[in-house]
Amino acid sequence: MEQIERFHGCMLGGAVGDALGAPVEFDSLEVIRQRFGADGIRDYVPAYGRRGAITDDTQMAMFTAEGLIRAAVRQDDKGICHPPSVVHHAYLRWLATQDGRPAAGEVAMDGWLVEERALWSCRAPGVTCLAAFRSSSIGEPRADNDSKGCGGVMRVAPVGLVGRGDPFALGCEIAALTHGHPTGQLAAGFLAVVIHELVADKALDAALDAATARLKEADDHEETLAAVEAARAAAAKGAPDAERVEALGEGWVAEEALAIALYCALVAESFEDGVVLAVNHGGDSDSTGAIAGNILGALLGAGAIPERWLADLELKDAITRLADDLYAVATDRLDCDSEEVRTRYPGW
Repeated sequence: MEQIERFHGCMLGGAVGDALGAPVEFDSLEVIRQRFGADGIRDYVPAYGRRGAITDDTQMAMFTAEGLIRAAVRQDDKGICHPPSVVHHAYLRWLATQDGRPAAGEVAMDGWLVEERALWSCRAPGVTCLAAFRSSSIGEPRADNDSKGCGGVMRVAPVGLVGRGDPFALGCEIAALTHGHPTGQLAAGFLAVVIHELVADKALDAALDAATARLKEADDHEETLAAVEAARAAAAKGAPDAERVEALGEGWVAEEALAIALYCALVAESFEDGVVLAVNHGGDSDSTGAIAGNILGALLGAGAIPERWLADLELKDAITRLADDLYAVATDRLDCDSEEVRTRYPGW
């Protein structure tokens, strides 16, 4: 498989899982089965006025990607860069698309991504993320709270794709922009390593082993490690089912969202099976679907994603463009000196 296929698979797979789970995000498993039958939801149904609508999960992953690409442009131009600060600046542009408030004067509303009008739509953004960004400013990005919600981990897959430096540390730092609890950060770092290993053509178990070894080096890792081990133990018990998913939690907090996504990826016989399993539970279905989609897409490539899901996916072309540019950064092929690149991705 060409590596670019894994980049496309990761970004598009996350968006597909997000869109599949969006209509049932706040439903119990019982309600989901009442609405869609014993097998639960298996295809897109309308949410936010259309089929294949993404939520804040994919919106924020897209702005994560933009920030990382702009950080690469800045590094090339200035020879020095703090990527979390550049990503934070990207998130402040996302914030302007969500709350209807004009962006603060210090926030540069430039580049191509913020001009995608479909992104200017409020899709149930997390309260913690909104509060953290509203209370932050350029130069003061780190969150002052004790939240370990899943809003940090669900947006960091692009960190693993770029893979520069230490993906674990960068994933943690980017999650820390909104989530102050160690688990909210460490789960994000863990996922970044998993994605990085998968796009380097590692098997899923080997990727989990590498991420686990890195996690154990961090302080306060016990809660995240327990969730990862629970997911792997559940996967060893036999045929997948929704009840095993629910035993891992509801996915509203970081370690539970990570555990559910890992379990579904481990037991999946196909991209479709894994993502369907990841959204059919009584919890944060769009986030667990998105994370499972990131993992399975990186593992199996974009060709494994059902075409019917890609055909109706909101902002498919923009997501693909970001995946292409992330790949260019990761492989040192982005022409940072070109006027086109500097216009698309100003280095701040």
